[in-house]
Amino acid sequence: MTFVELLSHVFSGNNLAFLGAALATILPGLGSAKGVSLVGEASSGLLTENPSMFGKALLLQALPGTQGIYGLITAFLIIFKTGALSAAPMHLDLGQGGYLLAAALPIAFVGYFSAIRQARVAASGINLIAKRPDQVGKAITSSALVETYAIFAVLISLLLVLFFKA
Repeated sequence: MTFVELLSHVFSGNNLAFLGAALATILPGLGSAKGVSLVGEASSGLLTENPSMFGKALLLQALPGTQGIYGLITAFLIIFKTGALSAAPMHLDLGQGGYLLAAALPIAFVGYFSAIRQARVAASGINLIAKRPDQVGKAITSSALVETYAIFAVLISLLLVLFFKA
């Protein structure tokens, strides 16, 4: 096999689509894992002082995890669109694979960064409810505002994938 043949196998349309699915899973997953752990660390301090705040702290801790879910949904749709799990998978050309790779990028990158930023806001919310437990609604609202941009990104990614024509 020549080098050119090897490159044509590696950079196939299907592999580009799978790269998009991988990025849609990996980057928001990393951001969510980092985010959930960041808020968990802040929650631990609160819970040592006031264990009755567990429910409120858990809600704030869960918020940065949604970006990972958005990326996973996008990846599943890409995999289903390629027919990779069916008996007769599609053979995508480079343009089609590149399209699906590009469709994954909004949630891949916005999901990663927004999960971490949302966690920082949620961790600050933990500090808020430590001093004022009645203000949990404000802490959640502040954190949820960051989520808006992940929702915009997943909406674009999903629309691009859903309207993909092979």
